[in-house]
Amino acid sequence: MRVVLTGAAGFIATNLIPRLLARGDEVFGVDNFFLGRRSYLERSLAHPRFHFFEFDLLKVEPLAEVFAEAKPDLVWHVAANSDISYGTAYTDFDLKGGTLVTYNVLEAMRRSGAKQLIFSSSGAVYGEPTVMPTPENYGPILPISLYAASKVACETLISAFVHNYDMRAWIFRFGNIIGPYPTHGVIYDFVKRLLEDPSQLKILGDGTQAKPYVYVEDCIEGMEFGFTNARDAVNCYNLAVPDQTSVTEIAEAVIAELGLDRRKVDVHYTGGSRGWRGDVPQVQLDTTRMTALGWKPRLSSADAVRRTIAEVVAQFRSGVIS
Repeated sequence: MRVVLTGAAGFIATNLIPRLLARGDEVFGVDNFFLGRRSYLERSLAHPRFHFFEFDLLKVEPLAEVFAEAKPDLVWHVAANSDISYGTAYTDFDLKGGTLVTYNVLEAMRRSGAKQLIFSSSGAVYGEPTVMPTPENYGPILPISLYAASKVACETLISAFVHNYDMRAWIFRFGNIIGPYPTHGVIYDFVKRLLEDPSQLKILGDGTQAKPYVYVEDCIEGMEFGFTNARDAVNCYNLAVPDQTSVTEIAEAVIAELGLDRRKVDVHYTGGSRGWRGDVPQVQLDTTRMTALGWKPRLSSADAVRRTIAEVVAQFRSGVIS
């Protein structure tokens, strides 16, 4: 297929691109390198079926030009501000980088006649639900971060465009996605801090925060499986794993993978039940609808965490990431 991919230099996209190219797709990627890494694209830039465009997705005209050139069969919209701290510091950050960017993608689709969209949403849209594991039909949806509020707005825009312009969309509400080539996140942060100073590690909150961690290959396979097998106009699915991993468990696993003497690492907590304002401390997503389609992840949360820690440590030590 001919594919437009937003956030092409980001974590999910740089793991997705080799997969798309390997099966014969022609990929038109866009990124402005705010969170994405130029170095992560190096393994794909020379490929004859990968075309890269560097600009901000807030500029709709160059985006429309990419769509006019690509004439895409499918749009993977995975660009977003995935570092929630930015949205806390700058209150219009997620409005612009999430909601308005998604509007621009949809408008470029409308102008070009593109009809199919895969969108990366988040389990954070549910806020702090009273039903756990939380199903897709839980409501009312009351997000507690500006990032999550933006994702809710994006979902509603997508639904409206689908119904007004004969499009079709696949919306996936993720657990926490982890794997190689990260740009940030708890594993990335812990490894980086301990490599810089192996004597201490600060942990936000009380360490009991626990979430389902999904390995990035499982995430991508889940999205592709949903795209192939769910055929409604708007297809909305939780994409997660059944188990959770706590922040303390991740910290202990990172310390062990680095070969540090646990007795010599001063682990201290900032306290409180959440890591930051807008953080949902306990997340469990009901994945019954995805499993009913026939999909299940290869790795549990615990296995995904262990594998990712080993990969990220190796990538730091080899200089692939810094």
